[in-house]
Amino acid sequence: MPPTASTVYIVDDDEAVRDSLRWLLEANTYRVKSFASAEAFLAEYREDQPGILIVDVRMPGMSGLQLQEELIARKSHMPVVFITGHGDVPMAVNTMKKGAVDFLEKPFNETDLRDIVTRMFDIANENLQKQQSKRAHDAMLGRLTAREQQVLERIVAGRLNKQIADDLGISIKTVEAHRANIMEKLQVTTVADLMKVALASDS
Repeated sequence: MPPTASTVYIVDDDEAVRDSLRWLLEANTYRVKSFASAEAFLAEYREDQPGILIVDVRMPGMSGLQLQEELIARKSHMPVVFITGHGDVPMAVNTMKKGAVDFLEKPFNETDLRDIVTRMFDIANENLQKQQSKRAHDAMLGRLTAREQQVLERIVAGRLNKQIADDLGISIKTVEAHRANIMEKLQVTTVADLMKVALASDS
């Protein structure tokens, strides 16, 4: 079974808000970790501990918006939802343009919260599966020798065996042997499938 995102991270400087969210979420069987500041969250944050983030827009020190920017800079795939006061809705809409999943307006409606969290976990687990697939794909390509990688690059570029042999100063039979090794290591049987695997590394 692949690992799944299972933790809701709450970041809000208001203890009452943190407690309220924790009670609501734990009552719905979610695992919750809460932090009083963005700085405290970042001190514990690890990319290999997937989850979802609920964060207040306005906080002393690093704001929720700045935390979002920091996570973007770290190439985090963690889904983010913002907690907003009434006057922050336009700002919250702007955060969604930067990748936030949604925003919760105070006071919280339990049904809305539950629906948003469910949707965020769907996104988190989809992101996690994509990351795992990419790591497995990169590991498979990493099994190729430097020479096999050179041959693969030329196959993808549409070069024929004779042209590849001329490019690399090796015999056609050696090119054919490299080709066979590449196909075996990448677990493909046709050139079309080989192209798909090779080009997937650029996506």
